[in-house]
Amino acid sequence: MTSPGAPALLSGVALAAFKLNGQVLELAEDLARPAGLTAAWWQVLGAVLGTPLPVAGIAREMGITRQSVQRIADLLVERGLAEFQDNPAHRRAKLLVPTAAGRAAVEAITPGHAAAAARLVTAMGGTAPLAAALDALHALCAALDRLPA
Repeated sequence: MTSPGAPALLSGVALAAFKLNGQVLELAEDLARPAGLTAAWWQVLGAVLGTPLPVAGIAREMGITRQSVQRIADLLVERGLAEFQDNPAHRRAKLLVPTAAGRAAVEAITPGHAAAAARLVTAMGGTAPLAAALDALHALCAALDRLPA
């Protein structure tokens, strides 16, 4: 049984999420540009900074298609920012690994990222409201994951 306000709430959540996505992507583009990256390149490199992953694993983590990650991974490799290495767990699914140049490009974003984070904390009125917003986003993602297909 659907509560009377649920459809309007879902629409509101969707519209707010679309707007937030656009705002975050615009900020990410602004932060990544001076380092010679795009937001998408930064996102894919960031996904493999700690642990190399196959393209399909990156796509699952980011909630986007494998094909779009493959296209970006190929560009990163072509530009010397990442490389494919053998995957001991799967012969055909190579692991994407950042190169020293890729790590340096992501590191170059760090000062701007820290400054943007500080401005956002100020705009939100402190870290507690921002942490609460993050918790709410995680809860929403988890609830959507639990929905039947």
